[in-house]
Parts: sequence; C-alpha cells; structure tokens
Amino acid sequence: MAPTALFDLPFEIDIAIGHAPWSKAVPDIKALAVMAVGQVMQTLEAPKLGELSLAFINDADIQTLNRDYRGKDKATNVLSFPDNGPAPLLGDIVLAFETIQREASEKSVAFQDHLSHLIMHGFLHLQGYDHETEAEAAQMEALEIKALAALNIDNPYEIPD
Repeated sequence: MAPTALFDLPFEIDIAIGHAPWSKAVPDIKALAVMAVGQVMQTLEAPKLGELSLAFINDADIQTLNRDYRGKDKATNVLSFPDNGPAPLLGDIVLAFETIQREASEKSVAFQDHLSHLIMHGFLHLQGYDHETEAEAAQMEALEIKALAALNIDNPYEIPD
C-alpha cells in the first residue's frame, strides 16, 4: 500500500490481535486499518460515526463465530457485527488470518492489499451496505473499487486475462 499518512478519524478504532501471525504479517496493523477505514469515510457522502473494533483472529475462531451467528459452520474471511444501539458504538469487524492469506495467494495479490479490501468491505457492512442482491452488490463493489483505487490498490473484482 503506497500511502503512509494516517487519516484523522473522528472516532476510535480498537484493535485486538488474537492470533500471533497477524503481528508479523502486518507490523503496523492499526495504520493499515486507519488508512482503509479513512478512505471509505472519504468515499461515502454521510458515513455513520462511532467506535469501531477490529479483531484479528484465526480460521478456527471465525468458524465458531460464523456458525454461532450466521448458521454457517465454516471459516470465512471477514464478519461484521453492527452495534444497533446508540452511538458511540459502530460495531465490530473480525478477520481470519489463514483464509485471507490463502485468498491473497490464490488471487496473486499482496496480503496487505487484500486485507485492506476486506476491512473496507466489513466497514461498509457497518455502514448499512450489503450484497444480497445484484444491485446491492454492484453498489457496494463500486464503493470498494473507488476507495481501493485511491490507495493504489487494483480492482479486486476484475478477472485478469
């Protein structure tokens, strides 16, 4: 990821690292998260504000969450849990190391670029975006592509020749 300056976010991002390989793969994980979230904030017209928590865990732990909260007994790359109560809480984003690492390798993209994309994706879910229909998916993907491009990260939805 080319830019290194941090955005001045109007809320806190709490980081919890629950799987040691994250620290080695992304030494300044908070800076990467702030860049990803900050860029989405600039892309949206009226983003929701509130405290954001990011948990960086492993596949086994995300599989448990996915099973318990979504009824899907398998690992996934990212889960978002919006806080539907009053501000200042926005919600939680949980990311799985092994799945993200495998996907980045399969797509031949840098791990940190794929992680930035998934943080943006999770943050957009907390903003109320979804991809249950083709129209919703197109809107959400367009926002992701725009925010990623501003960080010099290629469109993750383009299929290379």
